[in-house]
Amino acid sequence: MTPIAITFLIGALVIIWGGLAASILVLRRRPERDDYPAGGEPDEREGTGPVERDS
Repeated sequence: MTPIAITFLIGALVIIWGGLAASILVLRRRPERDDYPAGGEPDEREGTGPVERDS
């Protein structure tokens, strides 16, 4: 492989694996949301339920 191909390979690996590592770190630090009830569904009394449309 040429030196340019190796440079691009290393750059691509750093971008892909670095982005994966950064996203894992950010997601590990983020606290869990308390405004969802058990099961992960949004609370309907806050108006975040399904939207009904007139057809």
